[in-house]
Amino acid sequence: MMARAPLDLEKVLNDPSIRVVVTCGSGGVGKTTTAAAMAIYAADQGRKVAVLTIDPARRLAQSLGLGELDNVPRKVEFEGSGDAPSGELWAMMLDTSRTFDEMVSSNANADHAAKILANPFYTTISTSFSGTQEYMAMEKLSQLAATDEFDLIVVDTPPSRSALDFLDAPQRLSSFLDGRMIRLLASPGRGVMRIVGAGFQLFAKAVTSVVGGQMLADAATFVQLFEGMFGGFRDRAQATYDLLRSSRTAFVVVAVPEPDALREASYFADRLRAERMPLAGLVLNRTHPPMADLSLATTQAAIAEVAGSSPLTAAALAVHAERLTTRTQELRMRARLDRAHPDLPVVEVPALAFDAHDLPALRIIAGQLTGTS
Repeated sequence: MMARAPLDLEKVLNDPSIRVVVTCGSGGVGKTTTAAAMAIYAADQGRKVAVLTIDPARRLAQSLGLGELDNVPRKVEFEGSGDAPSGELWAMMLDTSRTFDEMVSSNANADHAAKILANPFYTTISTSFSGTQEYMAMEKLSQLAATDEFDLIVVDTPPSRSALDFLDAPQRLSSFLDGRMIRLLASPGRGVMRIVGAGFQLFAKAVTSVVGGQMLADAATFVQLFEGMFGGFRDRAQATYDLLRSSRTAFVVVAVPEPDALREASYFADRLRAERMPLAGLVLNRTHPPMADLSLATTQAAIAEVAGSSPLTAAALAVHAERLTTRTQELRMRARLDRAHPDLPVVEVPALAFDAHDLPALRIIAGQLTGTS
C-alpha cells in the first residue's frame, strides 16, 4: 500500500494564493484551538490574518487573550516569534442577527431599511429561522473576502454536522426565494387570486389558524419590502460558494482518535469531496505516539527485570507500556477511516499535558501542526 502523505499545513498557511482556510469537525475535538493555532502561525509568518468563529463558545477569545469577541474584527496584540517581521492577527465571532441587520442596511435606503428592521417577521427569521446562521456565515465571509484587507481568513465552524450546512446555503436560499409561498406572499390581494384562484381563501384560512393572521400579514409585508434584495443576496451567496470551491480555499477536518469523532471526520471528508471542495487533509488531535522505540513485549519484559532493583525505572517503563496500549487502540479505531480515505493527508498533534489557553500554548500547537517545532 502506498504510504499516506502527511498534511503539510506549513505549505498551506504560507501559500499566498490560499485566502481562506475552513476547519470543520465534531464537538470537543480541538477545532477552535486548531483554527487559532493556524491563525497565529500565519500571522507569525508575516501574513495579515482574520480568524472568524461561528461557534458561540468563548474559547477563542480566551485563547487569544481577549475579553470577548463580537461581529467586527478585533486586533490581537502579540509579540512575534523569531527574527522575521510579524504580520497581524484579528479575531471575531459571528453575530447572526447583527450581520443580517448590516446586510439589510447596506442594500437599502435608510427609510426602506428601517421598515424591514422593524418588521416582526424579519425579527423572527433574523434570530431563529432555520439556516439563517449558515447563510449569515456565508455573508460575513463574503464581506471579509470582498474587502481584500486580509491575506488569510481562518473560519472556525460550529461543532456539529451543521458545520457544513453553509455549503447548502445558496441553494436553500434560492429555493426559498423562488418558492411558491414567497411568490404568493409577494402578490397580495387580487394578484394572489390570479395565481391560485379561489382555493387560496381556504389555504389562507388554514394558515391563519396555525400561525395567526398578524404573522401572515407581517410575512407578506416583509416579503414585499425585501423582494428587491433577493437577487443580490443570492448572487453574493453563490459567489462565496464559488470561493469555497476554488483553489483559494483549503478545508481542514479536525478529529480525535475516538470512534464517534472519526466517523464524523469520515462524513466531512465524504461530503467535501462530493461537493468538490478543496480538502487539504485531516488534523488528528490528542494522539499518543510512543515515547521510545520499544515494543510492548520488550517493555513488559524490561519491567519484570527491573521491578525489584529500580522501581523508578519500572514506573517509567509502565507509563510507556500504557502509552503503547493506547496507541494500539487508536490505530485500530483509525483503521476504518484509513480504509475509506487512504489518500487523505493526515497530521497528528500529540496530547498535551496542558490546556491551550494563551498565545505561547497556541504557538506550541502551531509548531506541531506545521512540523516546525
